[in-house]
Amino acid sequence: MSRRDPMVAVQQMRDHGKEAMELSQGRRRVDLDLDRMFELALVRLMEVLGEAARRVPNEFRQCYPHIPWQDTTDLRNVLIHDYDTVDFDELWRIIQVHLPPLVSQLQAIIDENLPAGQPTGA
Repeated sequence: MSRRDPMVAVQQMRDHGKEAMELSQGRRRVDLDLDRMFELALVRLMEVLGEAARRVPNEFRQCYPHIPWQDTTDLRNVLIHDYDTVDFDELWRIIQVHLPPLVSQLQAIIDENLPAGQPTGA
C-alpha cells in the first residue's frame, strides 16, 4: 500500500489515536501541565492523527460521513499553527471523550476494507 492509499492514512489515524489513549491511561489533566514530555508526546500524536486525516481523499471521506474528518484536521491545524493558544483542557477532553469512539470507528473501517483472512493489527 502506498502513502496515498486512504487505508494507510486510516490505519495511521487509528494507530496514533490508540497510542495517545494508551499514553494518557492512568494520567490526569493536570499531568499535561506538570510533565512537559507527556504534553509534547500527546500533542505530536494528535498532530500526526490530524495529518493522516488530511490525506484521506474527499471521495473516501464521503463513504464514512460519521467520521469527524474536518474536526480532526482542524485540531491538527491548531496544534501546528496556533500552538501558543492550545486549550489543554479541550485537548484532554478530546483525548478522553472523543478519541476512543473514533479509534473504534476507524478500526471498523479497516476491518471492512481488509481482504478476508488478513489480520487487522488491532
